[in-house]
Amino acid sequence: MPDSADNDQAASFSPTPARERRIVVSHRLPLLAVPDPAASSGLAFSPDRDALALQLRAGLPSEADVLRVGTLPAAVDPAHHADLSRQLYARFRCLPVFLPPDLHQRFYHGFCKHYLWPLLHYLLPLSPSSLGGLPFDRALWLSYLSATKLFAERLIELLNPDEDFVWIHDYHLLALPTFLRRRSPRVKLGFFLHSPFPSSEIFRSIPVRDELLRALLNCDLVGFHTFDYARHFLSSCSRLLGLDYQSKRGYIGIEYYGRTVTIKILPVGIDLGQLESVLSSSETIAKIQELKDRYKDKILLLGVDDMDLFKGIGLKFLAMEQMLEEHPELRGRAILVQIANPARSQGRDVQEVQGEAQAITRRINERFGKPGYEPVVLINRRMPTHEKAAFYALAECCVVNPVRDGMNLVPYKYTVSRQRSAALEGAVKKSMIVVSEFIGCSPSLSGAIRVNPWNVDAVAEAMFLAITMPEIEKQLRHEKHYKYVSSHDVAYWARSFDQDLQRACKDHFLRRCWGIGFGMSFRVVALGPNFRKLSVEHIVSAYQSMTSRLILLDYDGTMMPQTSIDKKPSDEVIAILNELCSDPKNVVFVVSGRGKDELSKWFAPCEKLGISAEHGYFTRWNKDSPWESFTLAIDFDWKKIAEPVMQLYTEATDGSYIEFKDTGLVWHHQYADPDFSCCQAKELLDHLENVLANEPVVVKRGQHIVEVKPQGISKGVVVGNLLQTMSSTGKRPDFVLCIGDDQSDEDMFESIVSSANNVLLPTSDEVFACTVGKKPSKARYYLDDTVEVIKMLQGLAHVSTQPDKNAYLGVSFEDSL
Repeated sequence: MPDSADNDQAASFSPTPARERRIVVSHRLPLLAVPDPAASSGLAFSPDRDALALQLRAGLPSEADVLRVGTLPAAVDPAHHADLSRQLYARFRCLPVFLPPDLHQRFYHGFCKHYLWPLLHYLLPLSPSSLGGLPFDRALWLSYLSATKLFAERLIELLNPDEDFVWIHDYHLLALPTFLRRRSPRVKLGFFLHSPFPSSEIFRSIPVRDELLRALLNCDLVGFHTFDYARHFLSSCSRLLGLDYQSKRGYIGIEYYGRTVTIKILPVGIDLGQLESVLSSSETIAKIQELKDRYKDKILLLGVDDMDLFKGIGLKFLAMEQMLEEHPELRGRAILVQIANPARSQGRDVQEVQGEAQAITRRINERFGKPGYEPVVLINRRMPTHEKAAFYALAECCVVNPVRDGMNLVPYKYTVSRQRSAALEGAVKKSMIVVSEFIGCSPSLSGAIRVNPWNVDAVAEAMFLAITMPEIEKQLRHEKHYKYVSSHDVAYWARSFDQDLQRACKDHFLRRCWGIGFGMSFRVVALGPNFRKLSVEHIVSAYQSMTSRLILLDYDGTMMPQTSIDKKPSDEVIAILNELCSDPKNVVFVVSGRGKDELSKWFAPCEKLGISAEHGYFTRWNKDSPWESFTLAIDFDWKKIAEPVMQLYTEATDGSYIEFKDTGLVWHHQYADPDFSCCQAKELLDHLENVLANEPVVVKRGQHIVEVKPQGISKGVVVGNLLQTMSSTGKRPDFVLCIGDDQSDEDMFESIVSSANNVLLPTSDEVFACTVGKKPSKARYYLDDTVEVIKMLQGLAHVSTQPDKNAYLGVSFEDSL
């Protein structure tokens, strides 16, 4: 927990803002710290111009107040926390999160860097000795949550949830959205993941996978660098949580408990102004001249990478060795300069990568080197920005071949450096890039030579091709890259994300929100202002006072859970329906898409129960009455066309099957692979719509089904027919209860909620359209699940047999619900 001095300062950070604010949350604040004995904290702070959290300010509204929350780059004595917080907030609009050193060690170097980060980069901890990855440790997970909680508490000190927009960055804070959403259901949350999001087959190996997915789904907008990363996230949501996504007007959205979580795909850019400023400095110009003299008449290839096991440095060196082996004419001329930035993590994996790189470097230089010439130059130190920019400006080719990386901005910086350097010298603008196909920037570099970094021969050939390519080709490729990089800089990226976050949050105040679930399973349910849970007192009062009641019940998903293997109604359901039917004031109907023979068999014990089968094509009023079919003459020859098509998709989709009805055909894919069957369902829908375009049928896609049925048949039509029949016999209903769970039931809801325009219906106070589950619906009421539906019906049956309403309300009903 934050110390008391920190808490005492909360008021200074949380006044009602006079202007709109953006709060940028990242693991590390965009600050540099150097020792300063004169400062009370012993440290002097300055802005880190290379930090993304600082650079993205250029794309946010100029009138907005931008605040930043994160940890400091150096430890500070707790006695100075309060004073330092005030100073940093006043000078830099930064609010530090103070994590105890031992907690930060477990949070960052434990769970983040040695479990989560390797796994997001496709490295599974197959054994305790796995290189770079630790097996899941629940103690480290709890430390991760403890650190996240401190971030949330610090952020709450300054957060105005109704006005502020919060933008969270990267995998260190994956769990933070849940903590913030629990504090404020309407907080405006965006999250951008800067690392890869792995395939669902990798992600599902995480023991806390559901908690992490639900945390991201507690955001309003989730951003990824590439479609591949977003696709893997959507696939994980589908396979692990059963959530589908929809694409509408260019936006991808996941419906999650009444909220739409928008998915954004846009790679980050670089700060052009900051880089061009560095390139124009006298330090950089002098360094460029020094490097020109050092590497005169040499072909310079450049690599700039962090020293970690995913950057493929060793593979790059092997490719350099292969190129020199196959092309002797390049010996003495081609030089690969590898700038190795210090590793961000600690451990044996970093030491082994360093050892491997140094060993390969020595071998190549001993084999191909000579006095005054080293084919591989490994610079293993923290290099100043201006010196790095000088290497960018001078290199003929940039080789970026990580085996896995989230984005990697090195090619962008290289392209701009070559452009600016050539402009200053009046030279021809050209550059060449060899880029791994496994990094986020690869799709945007259409002029680069893409390689599989594991294929050393292919990388060697690509490097040779890059430095020997005709000059005009180098110029054209450079122009293509520079056009993209200069128009998609960090300001463009931040502006686009901010605009989409505003769009995603615009309906916050039009919905009622409340939280459900405990711990990391917490989520917010957002519903329309008139959508509410079916009131116990209201429905009982209305039910008991009316004399002609119509009760319409869907079956699957309403009285029978969708997950049940045995779909036959239980003895309890049969008993409840019989009790309801025994009341002479009631007309009770099961309205289902199932076939009439199946429903007749299942509900044979309910002699007074009405059944409407196959979405209303067949209807009977009780067991003794004959089946009435739809009055229109219908030709079913279309089945001869549709059935072979469905059979084709059934054979190609393991786990799917066809349900044959008298009036229709249904293709089920509930038990098939979620991703593949979803694609197959879309294809089948298009295929059937094409081949049945001239037939009098409707092709619809529902929950795990594709159905073909005659036109003009729906549950909404059933309701109209039943109301008409009851009115014509002098029993116009004065109470209507309709309960269903899926899209086909929405037709029923639509028919009965418009009671003001329908003389066959009672007033709206006695019309209860109720959906199962908290979700957007045309119904005005909801019940949580089939259990509540059964208990509600049980309660109404109890009223019918024991009409003492007060006793009923006091015991049976309230206890059951």
